[in-house]
Amino acid sequence: MNILQIHSSARREASHSTRLADRIVLRLRDTDPEARLAIRNLNRDPHPVLDEVALAALFTPAEQRTPAQAARVALDDALIDELKAADVVVLGVPMYNFGVPSQLKNWIDAISRAGVTFRYTANGPEGLLKGKTVYVALTRGGKYRNTPADTMVPYLEMVLSFLGMTHVHFVYAEGLAMGAAAEESAIASAYEQIEDAVSAQVSVEEPLAA
Repeated sequence: MNILQIHSSARREASHSTRLADRIVLRLRDTDPEARLAIRNLNRDPHPVLDEVALAALFTPAEQRTPAQAARVALDDALIDELKAADVVVLGVPMYNFGVPSQLKNWIDAISRAGVTFRYTANGPEGLLKGKTVYVALTRGGKYRNTPADTMVPYLEMVLSFLGMTHVHFVYAEGLAMGAAAEESAIASAYEQIEDAVSAQVSVEEPLAA
């Protein structure tokens, strides 16, 4: 199993989303000790935004790109190749002002490329990153699950599905800014959700007894 872990928090040492993502990876590796792990830390190694320069490079045929354009496209290519190689993707995603961090949005923009990770067909768009399992560790200061204020889950469900990743487990840690007791309860709940999600995945992958 190849695991790709994505850190998107602006915080380094005190990030709840990173800690929960680490917990997911730990439990996955418990089920498969030989699993290989790649970590992409978008805080320490931020990806450039999709700006006019990047668009010009992407829309220029490869053989006509300048060295600078080729280098810019290569940055996105590296993220796409990393994602293609993964069987399991683990995202640590805190809520910032009711949305995903800009660091994660830059990553999503980089991996979403027509003809490479999705394509348009006569029957509509088709995601090309199929067969992957995604775990998303969501952390919020308040409580927004299943409310109109939760724009994160619909967005992530839509974009991941669009790219072909339809097997997604969301883990919620909410109320983290509502006092010590609420924080402790949120983390405990998230740990339980992780156990359930990993156990469910293992049971799906295990062959039926003869």
